[in-house]
Amino acid sequence: MKVLMINGSPRANGNTSIALNEMKTVFEKEGVDAEIVQVGSEAVRGCIACNRCAELGKCVFDDVVNKLAVKLSEADGLVVATPVYYASANATLIAVLDRLFYSTSFDKTMKVGASVVCARRGGCSATFDELNKYFTISNMPIASSQYWNSIHGRGPGEAVGDAEGLQTMRVLARNMIFLMKSIELGKEKYGLPEKEEVVRTHFIR
Repeated sequence: MKVLMINGSPRANGNTSIALNEMKTVFEKEGVDAEIVQVGSEAVRGCIACNRCAELGKCVFDDVVNKLAVKLSEADGLVVATPVYYASANATLIAVLDRLFYSTSFDKTMKVGASVVCARRGGCSATFDELNKYFTISNMPIASSQYWNSIHGRGPGEAVGDAEGLQTMRVLARNMIFLMKSIELGKEKYGLPEKEEVVRTHFIR
């Protein structure tokens, strides 16, 4: 099994990475291949709604987003992590996720998603909700933990002192493994849920 872990922090070894590495240790111990990709310091522009991805099969801007698309297509789970900026996710990460989810046509149904947020103090819940919306619009079940998936720290490395946050990450990783394995067994026995043709409406018709 494979898990793609996206770090939206511009600091490769910051507090957000502490949370992801705590999860990665659990994944690897249980035989799950986990890869962390750092995107927070990348020069990534937002989606311009050109819809060229429908023709090309990938985003027209050939950067880290298209590299992530290949990894996500092969993954059984996706972890998205970010520091909290003004009660929101890092803008670079949002640009990555907007383009990643919009430009990829492969079916994400039953890939397990989990979001992780890191803050000095507040804004975790709003950011947590913001990231989960990418999963809920894509038929992706969300892995939960014993508390909301957050960890706290201000200065570099302070998150190692958040014992509850670190435990939350370990529990999250174990729950995610259980879900991925259960879904794999379910797909073997029952297949994926029946698909309907998508209906698109708006407020005019």
